[in-house]
Amino acid sequence: MAVAIQESAPRMFPELSAEEEAPELTELESLCMNCYSNGVTRLLLTKIPFFKEIIVSSFMCDHCGWSNSEVQSAGRIQEQGVRYTLRVSSMQDMNREVVKADSATTRIPELDFEIPAFTQKGALSTLEGLIDRTITGLEQEQPVRKATDPTLAAKIDEFIEKMKKLKDVETPFTLIIDDPSGNSFVENPNAPQKDEALTVTQYRRDAQQDSALGLKAEEEEEEKPGNTLEEMRKEVLQFATNCPECNAPAETNMKLLKIPHFREVIIMATVCETCGHRTNEVKSGGGTEPLGTRITLRITDPSDMTRDLLKSETCSIAIPELEFELGQALLGGKFTTLEGLLQDIKELIVEKNPFIVGDSITSDRSEKLQEFGDKLSEIISAKREAHVVLDDPAGNSYLQNLYAPDPDPELKIEKYERSFEQNDDLGLNDMKTEDYAEPAEH
Repeated sequence: MAVAIQESAPRMFPELSAEEEAPELTELESLCMNCYSNGVTRLLLTKIPFFKEIIVSSFMCDHCGWSNSEVQSAGRIQEQGVRYTLRVSSMQDMNREVVKADSATTRIPELDFEIPAFTQKGALSTLEGLIDRTITGLEQEQPVRKATDPTLAAKIDEFIEKMKKLKDVETPFTLIIDDPSGNSFVENPNAPQKDEALTVTQYRRDAQQDSALGLKAEEEEEEKPGNTLEEMRKEVLQFATNCPECNAPAETNMKLLKIPHFREVIIMATVCETCGHRTNEVKSGGGTEPLGTRITLRITDPSDMTRDLLKSETCSIAIPELEFELGQALLGGKFTTLEGLLQDIKELIVEKNPFIVGDSITSDRSEKLQEFGDKLSEIISAKREAHVVLDDPAGNSYLQNLYAPDPDPELKIEKYERSFEQNDDLGLNDMKTEDYAEPAEH
């Protein structure tokens, strides 16, 4: 076994870059599962956008020539699961980049086909490559099936032909990737505009999914004497965590804060001494409101950029003039200014978009993103008039009224009844607050 150790070892998961030396590989002698001789497995620890830290492994057997490669997520499990529903209707859809974690379930309803979680290794591929991989897996045992069960083999051959026709997109079909870990991803080629063919849904995991991921609910600590609410407001609490950028041990600070004319919120900030990464997140200090809230601001003056803004995890953002919409949880909870929020959107969509570099970039896509960034900069500098819409079904978002306590002529706040689907996403449909000792009626 040859293990390369760097003296400085700045990062456990370095980013791949053409400007820097390639990171060292770890080589391990491994058993070949095809001929049972010894082969070599090469491991590479690196980091790619949207997939956090990953481990790329490649096996090669010099005796029989058998090879295998796979991708495993080495990053943390996200707070919420994610479900991607893609309506495939053209050959362009087959070129979408797909990151599939090994905890993800893949389904094609039209064929009544499903690949359960943990039965197929993680992969970074295109949609066409994902289907090819499935076809290869089905064809692998066909010679044995034809000898032992010809009827089953014939049915699988028929199904394989249907899978091959999907690659030609003769008829539209639906692909669903459901990942409780939240570490899977399907590319939006129309970014920064909304993808009409792709629906992204974040959801709370149930106990069974937590168990499958190896998670266990933390036991609640008994309330210590003296930890009153007033003392917690004055105190900055600290707890150990890992840096989301380099995975090194770090400290997260937590503070309870009262926002004037609104409510209490919890601000969490993490600073990594290893790589210098900084992050902040806001959690609502209260429960879900009886009504959803839609806040619409017409930007007319540079002073609008200084408005305090609280965006909860359940809040979506829209800029109608740019035909732009950002779904829930993509930026997480934030307590910032309107300018800070728009700068974060520009950084996420334009500056840190991994699909505007490398082989996946096209001139048309690059020009669209650059044009979007320029228009957003004009809005930030108040050279372009626009509306910003914050839509929060939980009612936990806030935008400062500069004329408080008088009404703001440019600010419109609407309360609305949530739909059944919105209540379901918030977990309210299954919540029982009265007669909870009795079994729920179905």
